[in-house]
Amino acid sequence: VVVYCWPFPVAAHMVPGQLDSRNAPAVLAMLRAAALAAAAGDVAAIVTAPVQKSVIADAGIPFTGHTEFFAELFADATGNACPVVMLLVADTLRVALATTHLPLRAVPDAITQEGLLQTLHILDGSLRTRFGIAKPRIAVLGLNPHAGEGGYLGHEDTAVIAPAIAIARAAGIAAFGPLPADTAFTPKALAQADAVLAMFHDQGLPVLKHVGFGAGV
Repeated sequence: VVVYCWPFPVAAHMVPGQLDSRNAPAVLAMLRAAALAAAAGDVAAIVTAPVQKSVIADAGIPFTGHTEFFAELFADATGNACPVVMLLVADTLRVALATTHLPLRAVPDAITQEGLLQTLHILDGSLRTRFGIAKPRIAVLGLNPHAGEGGYLGHEDTAVIAPAIAIARAAGIAAFGPLPADTAFTPKALAQADAVLAMFHDQGLPVLKHVGFGAGV
């Protein structure tokens, strides 16, 4: 096994355990170099350590996470970010996110039929090609408690999420829902799905990290 180390100069002396916003550009330079190497086929995968997003923001650089950074790095000619899906895996549990690092109050407006369809297509394709699942079953969570309780606890589930699922199913994607998030992660429910699509970060990831903290990818 050979380990190649790429040098990246930092602006300020690094002290283990101490954050320093002066070194934020070096952190992003590392991410950028790794992403470009992957795009060129020079590396097969990228493994990152945790990134303190607030320290990068303190340096005056807008940054919400790896997912968004990579998406913007590969924007098309019109400036539209590359469509990506954040998927975390812990053993047999796979959880994807419809939205990523957003304030909770911004989540409902970020969930659209178009966005959900794009996410479902990417997720379905990746489960087929990268996980070898011939016909992936995707459990789609609702946004509101009890998946909106028939409209009494919010309209997004019936007006946005359910129609997107119907369109996806018509296109051959085995998606189902919207499901109440509080019961979707029971063993019986998970046995019916190859992946779960959560509507926001802290709806799906606390469960995955409870199952496989330190072992999730």
